[in-house]
Parts: sequence; C-alpha cells; structure tokens
Amino acid sequence: MTNKIGIAVIGTGFGKKVHIPGLQEHPRTEVVAVYHRDIEKAKAMASSHNIPHAASSVEEIVALPDVTGVAISTPPFLHYEMAKIVLQAKKHLLLEKPTTLNVNEAQKLYQLAQRNNCVTTLDFEFRFVPTWQYLAELLSQNYVGEKRLIKIDWLVSSRANPERGWNWYAQKEKGGGALGAIGSHAFDYIDWLFGKVNRMCSVLSTSIPSRPDPSEGGKLKLVDADDTCSLILELADGTPCQVSLSSVTYQGRGHWVEVYGSEGTLILGSDNQQDYVHGFKLWGSKNGEALAEISIPEQLQFPRVYPDGRIAPFVRVVNQWVNGIEQGKSLVPSMREGVYSQLLMDLTHESSETGTWVNIPDFEKVLAGV
Repeated sequence: MTNKIGIAVIGTGFGKKVHIPGLQEHPRTEVVAVYHRDIEKAKAMASSHNIPHAASSVEEIVALPDVTGVAISTPPFLHYEMAKIVLQAKKHLLLEKPTTLNVNEAQKLYQLAQRNNCVTTLDFEFRFVPTWQYLAELLSQNYVGEKRLIKIDWLVSSRANPERGWNWYAQKEKGGGALGAIGSHAFDYIDWLFGKVNRMCSVLSTSIPSRPDPSEGGKLKLVDADDTCSLILELADGTPCQVSLSSVTYQGRGHWVEVYGSEGTLILGSDNQQDYVHGFKLWGSKNGEALAEISIPEQLQFPRVYPDGRIAPFVRVVNQWVNGIEQGKSLVPSMREGVYSQLLMDLTHESSETGTWVNIPDFEKVLAGV
C-alpha cells in the first residue's frame, strides 16, 4: 500500500467540523498533527480525534518530520503569517478562503509557493459540487448560446439576528464580512464558469452597526465589516453580471445563479439556509420553453454524502491537492485562483469607497507583483 501523506491541521472551528473529518476520510491522507494556540485545547483535540501530535505554534507543526502538508482554516487575518511559515518550511498548503487580507499578501504567498515548489490548493468547494459541475459542462457545450445576463443572488440569514455576538467577523481589518465569507467564493466560480471580469462597480453596506460582545458581558461594539454587497460586473466577453450578497436577510432566497442567453436559460439554486452545499438543483430551458429540472449524471455524483454537506466536496478538494502533490504541481483551484479572488475583493472595496467603476488590471502582472 502507498504511504499516506501526513497532514497537520491549523484551525479548530471549521477545521474540526470539515477539515479533520474530510482528511481522515480521504484514503491518501492522514492527520498527524493539530494546532491550537492553547496547548491544552490542542492536546484535547488530538486525543478526541486520534491525532498523534498536538502543538501550540506553527513553527512546531512544520518542524515535525512526518508533516508533508498543512491545512489552514483559521480566521482570515491569521492566514498570511501562518501560510508564510508553512511555505517557508517547504510544506504543501491547503488554505481556506478568503485567501488573505489583501492581494499584496496573497501575491507574496503565491510567489513564495512558486519559489519553494509547494503545491497549493484553495478550498473553493463549489467547483466540486455535482450540480455546479454539470452547470459548467452545459455552459461549455453552449447550452444558453450567447450570454445576455448573469444574475447571482446569495441571500442568507446567518447574521440577520442583531443579537448574534461581535467577533472577528464584525471587523473589516480582520477580514470579516459577507464579501470575505461568500464573495470570495462567488468571484472564484464566476471566473471558473464565465471567465475573467473586465470592470466592476460595487456598494458595500453594514445594516447592523453594532453587536453585543459576549466576552465583555454583552457590551455593544461597532461593526464595520460589510453584511450586504451589491455588485455589477462587466465580464471580459461583455456579458453583464449582477451579484447580490447578504448575510442579514431573514428568509433570504438562498443561493442562486441564473444564466440567460440567446438560445436558452440555466438556473442553479438552493434555498437551504442550514447547509450551503446540500440542496442544489439545476433547471434549464431552450428557446423560451418552460423551465424543467435537469438530472445530474451519475458519474458526477458524490460517492458518499455526509450530514454536513461541506465534507463531500472538501474530500474532492483534498483529492485535488493529493493529485497535485503526487504530480509535483499545483492544480486548479490553487493559490493562483486565491490571488484572483482576493484581487476582486480588494477592488470591490475600492469601488465602494470611491463610488466609481474600477477596471481590473492585467492579472499576470498582478501575479508577478508588477
């Protein structure tokens, strides 16, 4: 039997719910170490998940000889420094989105990974969900013809309750907000499904200006991270794309991608508010006929689903990472795609702050740091 690839997990929130079970499920990876800044919590996590090593510093994690790769799922303000240590130690990297706090940090990580021949993967899991994969297939077959309009709604109620506590997610400087949480995904799948963006215009807003801080007895603290984002994009092929994102919409319609073209329409969507992967369906219409649900081919389906819908696509993300490690090169989605998503996030802030359209610069120059 082929030796398993030893992986360390940094981040015990999403890491505990998704990364550890997903990595333990994959036949080629073994979780050999877990990090928490509190060593006792790291040890407890290691013990409960049968992980041999626990550590309270990233340096200690990457020094372990049986660690070949590191998966990071901490809040975004920690990504850059942690990922830099991982890549400097020439360990392969699986990173959660949003990539970093700004495109300059993301570009530096990309360059470092290139120099040290590290295989990187970003957890853009919609690329690995069967319904989404079939949408991509139908688009590549020109199902809709010449695209006329793309409309994306991602409206959820996860932070609609103003009593939900203040934490890093409420702070712009720590990478909080709806744009980072879900806009990072949207920018990646727009690139995957529809191609590059030419220019954009955006409005970021914060509907709930303060939240109680549970660590200070419920004292109200300022929220300066966005909870709603409205975007108009012009794609490189000229197609207009409207994007509406919000985490504060009670009974929001969920997550929908609508593609209207000269020969047909494709609509993908889910109104599942509890699980952002489970529940997607795909409908199509040719030449103005009634919309009809499209069945997803068996070969695209997950071999196994889990109560937490995020685990099945994450296992496929891990598989992409493993294939990259075995081939000695980063496969899509990698740090390259992470830089692109981060670039569009930065430009969204710029457009919102200046009240203007912004042009997207040449991406190869951004990657090169020119």
